[in-house]
Amino acid sequence: MTPVESIVEKGRAAQKVYEQFSQAQVDLVVEAVAWAILEPKRNQELAELAVKDTGLGDVADKFKKNFRKTLGLVRDLSHAKTVGVISEDLKTGLTEYGRPVGVVAAITPSTNPGATPINKILNALKCRNAVVVAPSPKGMSTCARLLEFVHHQLDQVNAPRDLVQMLPSPITKDSTNELMRLADLVVATGSQANIRAAYTCGTPAFGVGAGNVLVIIDEYAELASAANKILISKTFDNATSCSSENGVVICAPVYDQAIAALEAVGGLMLDVADKKRLHEVMFYNGKLTSTLTAQSPAVIAERAQLQNPKAKSAKFFMVEEEGFGPSAPFSGEKLSPVLTVWKVENFESAKSLISNVYSFQGAGHSVGLHTSQSGDIMESRAASLAQQLPVARIIVNQAHTVATGGSFENGLPFSLSMGCGTWGKNNFSDNMTYRHYLNITRVVRPIAEKVPKVEDLLKGYFSRFPQS
Repeated sequence: MTPVESIVEKGRAAQKVYEQFSQAQVDLVVEAVAWAILEPKRNQELAELAVKDTGLGDVADKFKKNFRKTLGLVRDLSHAKTVGVISEDLKTGLTEYGRPVGVVAAITPSTNPGATPINKILNALKCRNAVVVAPSPKGMSTCARLLEFVHHQLDQVNAPRDLVQMLPSPITKDSTNELMRLADLVVATGSQANIRAAYTCGTPAFGVGAGNVLVIIDEYAELASAANKILISKTFDNATSCSSENGVVICAPVYDQAIAALEAVGGLMLDVADKKRLHEVMFYNGKLTSTLTAQSPAVIAERAQLQNPKAKSAKFFMVEEEGFGPSAPFSGEKLSPVLTVWKVENFESAKSLISNVYSFQGAGHSVGLHTSQSGDIMESRAASLAQQLPVARIIVNQAHTVATGGSFENGLPFSLSMGCGTWGKNNFSDNMTYRHYLNITRVVRPIAEKVPKVEDLLKGYFSRFPQS
């Protein structure tokens, strides 16, 4: 038996015990395990370890992300039924029972080595599953320390430790692939190589698409508010999130004022020479390198040898772009506090440009809109985007990174994994929630027969094409 086989077998044995837990017992387990990262000292240690070992992001922001994402998830889970009868409809005669899927393989990225594992762990446990985490090699030590905290919490509520495990060191593609083959469900977040491997491993899988979020600033936007929201979003954790704005598309009537507003909150527009310097470090043969990924503006300024004297004190950088696609690499995801800026004639031109950019990278994820705060203009433009662009989410007048994965100020469920639909080659377009970790069994009862008449169902057709 291989080490991975042994881990999965231990998980199966623990899950069989856990499957007998009541809803109240399961909820206590979820609350206990949530405290593994919500407890401030543990959270701080995990945040510091994450930045130290991965070299990505910012400690204070990691702390905030660990806390808010977990707090929001626990809020969502607290009212959910996953054991026994989870819904009943007397009119249709249907009763639904929540059932576990078994052993979940959780593939997690280096960008969120604490927040993403605990998110998947809590969702799995809520549905009476066992879970085995396959962290990014860079995030392994953070995940291992997190699991120490998790096991302590499982001990407190008399739940089996083997409900939550991780792959042994060293983390390899072979061991990750073996885990995906042996598990009952795969939930994958991270590189597109990992996502493709998940979808082709032979096990039912949920994987997410690539980010490359663009936001529109139209002529009705409150520019100071929009700029501040973009600042908050673009700089959070040095833009490690797939939901961080990679570009802003500004309508011509307010272009100069919008750039001034972005500069007022700390953005720095690079001139042609500095843009070239940044390009030479950020990209190689047109592809993004990891040299500047999730680094601070000061580090980026130093590594790219930017000459603008304001570069080291800037909060984020801006580069103007006209094109899109492989010949314009700044039109793609950058995973750093670098914001690409396009000037377009009007809202219709903005939609056209975004559609073209997403045909290159980012289809399915989301788009942001900064426009009037209320009324017909906001609603009509949001509706237009929702019906014409290949995206699963339209984020209106919000800080995109904060809003897309669920917020206390919108109705989306908290998640660190956003499905991108068939546009992003995913099999779902929701934020990943506990329901993706759940089997549902339905009891189907007979009800009074009601057979419709053909003429009633096809009356629209018959009214236009009468039958002889």
